[in-house]
Amino acid sequence: MKLAGLMRSSTLDYPGALSAVFFFSGCNYDCFYCHNRSILTGPGTDMEISEALAFLEKRKGLLDAVVLSGGEAALQIGLTELALTIKAMGFMVKLDTNGSLPEVVRAMLEKGALDYVALDYKAPWRRYREIAGENADPEAVKETATLLFDAALPFEMRTTVIPQLGLDDMLEMAREMPVLPRYVLNPYRMPETYREEDLFRLKKPPHTPDAIRAFAEEVRPFQPNVIAY
Repeated sequence: MKLAGLMRSSTLDYPGALSAVFFFSGCNYDCFYCHNRSILTGPGTDMEISEALAFLEKRKGLLDAVVLSGGEAALQIGLTELALTIKAMGFMVKLDTNGSLPEVVRAMLEKGALDYVALDYKAPWRRYREIAGENADPEAVKETATLLFDAALPFEMRTTVIPQLGLDDMLEMAREMPVLPRYVLNPYRMPETYREEDLFRLKKPPHTPDAIRAFAEEVRPFQPNVIAY
């Protein structure tokens, strides 16, 4: 296991905590608007885990948490053991996931390897493959969400409000899920790395911050814990 990238300090990736972010390459989804496309197939920095753990050793007492992100971190063999190693060092562990591998999330929950999870909620279930690629399975995401509800673990679901999602979609998504402990609406920004065939979709004008805040108010009756950035 190697890292595709390391963010040494972030105030944004773990709610209320100062964290480092471990990025892993590889993903089983194919979202046309992906901001980490450069690490989906390549090794990125190709950092050894031992080097990343040595970095954490020096940050004890300075950092609160580590975020396991990607790509799709859940694809990594040995992720549970890595998370437990990080927790044993005194850090909280957050997993960023697309929810496609509920069996991995289940194993991590059963072993107490997680403190927080951010689960992507790409689109209404009926549009999941349209937005996230043919491999996207909404049933797996639903199963992952159910595991998180049942575990009573702090978690959030989050949606990047791409131009292809409108108010009707946002309302549909809000109704499709039980009340979430935290539902985050993130703005869309055009990625730096993309496929030329996706350009016509990527260049569609984004929703303004005011529009996203308006979406949040519309969905609030169904998801009272919605937050718009």
